[in-house]
Amino acid sequence: MQRRIFTIVLSSLFLSAPLAQAQDVIKLSTTTSTENSGLLKVLLPAFEAKTGSKVHVISVGTGKALELGKNGDVDVTLVHARALEDKFVEEGWGVDRRDVMYNDFIVVGPANDPAAIKGGKDVIAAFRKIAASGTRFISRGDNSGTDVMEKGYWQAAASKPAGASYVSAGLGMGEVLNMAAEMRAYTLTDRATYGAYRAKTGLAVLVEGDKRMFNPYGIIAVNPAKHKGVNYKGAKALIDWITSADGQARIAAFRPEGEQLFFPSASR
Repeated sequence: MQRRIFTIVLSSLFLSAPLAQAQDVIKLSTTTSTENSGLLKVLLPAFEAKTGSKVHVISVGTGKALELGKNGDVDVTLVHARALEDKFVEEGWGVDRRDVMYNDFIVVGPANDPAAIKGGKDVIAAFRKIAASGTRFISRGDNSGTDVMEKGYWQAAASKPAGASYVSAGLGMGEVLNMAAEMRAYTLTDRATYGAYRAKTGLAVLVEGDKRMFNPYGIIAVNPAKHKGVNYKGAKALIDWITSADGQARIAAFRPEGEQLFFPSASR
């Protein structure tokens, strides 16, 4: 009888272990910029050490990152397209949105600058010059935050490179930067990913400083009322930590090659 009880207890422990382990996993969808820059490799180990949780990262464009949240495939999302974020929350898919950090977009391209945009502070004027020059422009083409911003610039410019001069890659930021280098083309990038790829691409920063190139990031928990299976407790723990004094200080301290790439913006 004792042996039978021991077997039942042991079996129940083995059966419950995967369930307990699953509760400690937090699924995060985020942008390729946070992944490519190396920031998450600094932030997440600190959070995991503090909480004992494991964060599983899915790195895609902002549009896809939010879509994963809508489908309940992730617990929390960290993205940078405020209009899409607000819509995500207004439609009831996300809760507890918080500002996390910001940086900026820049226009980069070949050092010889065939479109003569170097030093400009007006991104719309620069886009018009690129379109008129016939020089290639590589677009993310993936409904990411960068892609949404770029499309808005072309719309404001009322012009766009024609035919083969406009390449819609459907790729992440790092891959697009590599393409721009190989094809001697222009592209729009966030400063953080450019910093990680600057040495290998040799692309030059040509336009920066326009207030329309401001690039804020937000973190949002997937609404547990929409998807009962999401790990809301884990999502909330990550949100609370990344917006805490500790998380924000680590964001500010992330300075590969001595340059600060993200600036904390959580209100406390």
